[in-house]
Amino acid sequence: MARLSPDEFAARFRGAFAQSAYRLEQFDHYVASNEVEPFRIFLSGRQPDATWREPWKAFVESVLAEGRTMARVHVVTEPLTDYAAFEITCVYPANVEAGEDVRILPRHAAAGLDLPAKDYWLLDSARVAVMDYDADGNWLSVDVTDEPDIVEHSCRARDTAMAAATPLNTYLAQIKESTEELGHGRPHRRAS
Repeated sequence: MARLSPDEFAARFRGAFAQSAYRLEQFDHYVASNEVEPFRIFLSGRQPDATWREPWKAFVESVLAEGRTMARVHVVTEPLTDYAAFEITCVYPANVEAGEDVRILPRHAAAGLDLPAKDYWLLDSARVAVMDYDADGNWLSVDVTDEPDIVEHSCRARDTAMAAATPLNTYLAQIKESTEELGHGRPHRRAS
């Protein structure tokens, strides 16, 4: 197993997979330096300018143009925290527009699915980059392994989570419909 810093992993990510990359996210809040200002704008009730998502969007478009695939499932607590609502409405739409398959899985629906305890990237169904975060959502390190039991469990978890999760645009439509029916405004709660 190779332990990498977040910067080392990010620098190697483009070349880390030849066919597919799948991401499982399970936190209700992550800390990322490029999100600080857009998240602050979101919390003020405004929509951040989408240009801050252009680098990731361009990356995904180029990867898909090479014939590779990218997908992710984010397990979320409902009602959504402010940060989860931010990701779903301000971060992921650019991913989907670029061609990434983004799906949302409510935490209650994930119970019993035997998902790994930690977030990970599954690379070409052959290597797993297990991501270590602290309790506040700060990314600490990545352990990359090709250990067969971990890879097999991660592949099964990917297939299970993808089948159980809802595509982003469908999830957004469901949230909009349910909040309109209930007569509520923002479909999430403040993070504590």
